[in-house]
Amino acid sequence: MDKAKQRQLNNSMDIPAVVIIDPKYPHNVGAAIRACACFEVKSLIWTGERVNPAKYSRLPREERMKGYKHVDFRNDERPFELLPKDCVPVCVEVFENSEPLTTFEHPENAVYVFGPEDGRVPQVIRRLCHRFLHIPAHFCLNLSAAINVVLAHRLMSRQLAGKAPILPLREMLVEVRGRVPTPNMDEVGWDGK
Repeated sequence: MDKAKQRQLNNSMDIPAVVIIDPKYPHNVGAAIRACACFEVKSLIWTGERVNPAKYSRLPREERMKGYKHVDFRNDERPFELLPKDCVPVCVEVFENSEPLTTFEHPENAVYVFGPEDGRVPQVIRRLCHRFLHIPAHFCLNLSAAINVVLAHRLMSRQLAGKAPILPLREMLVEVRGRVPTPNMDEVGWDGK
């Protein structure tokens, strides 16, 4: 068995997933982990050394929400070796011939690939992508905002297609901010104060 296949078996990550190429700011990685938790994306991988978890006691924003524990996240230089072979890499980038998010049909086994805050997805990575997607906006979005928009669109599209349930708010929220009680929080006696 070759090294890449063995590495994939030993370190496999679930899909759907997000890959961030060489992010610059740790708070964007932390916010991306939160977005993955909010929108039921199982894995996040980032490349590069600019965000090194060893430098921090925690990634900013990442542990303020208990749901982040359901996201497998790590820094790795060969993210596609960690993902199933049948995944569909989707490059989220501003390209002339990319598909608009408005009408985009999200693959079930999607891996969303985002570039750094101060650059683009490198050509060597773009060559691995099967689809190209852009967010219809008048200006570029912040990295973590772009991840939130794409993942929210994925969940809402799945709901509208009947692939994911549309739940009442009190069933959907696992963690509460404000005065909306939920069954999970009611069990532990949270009263909204």
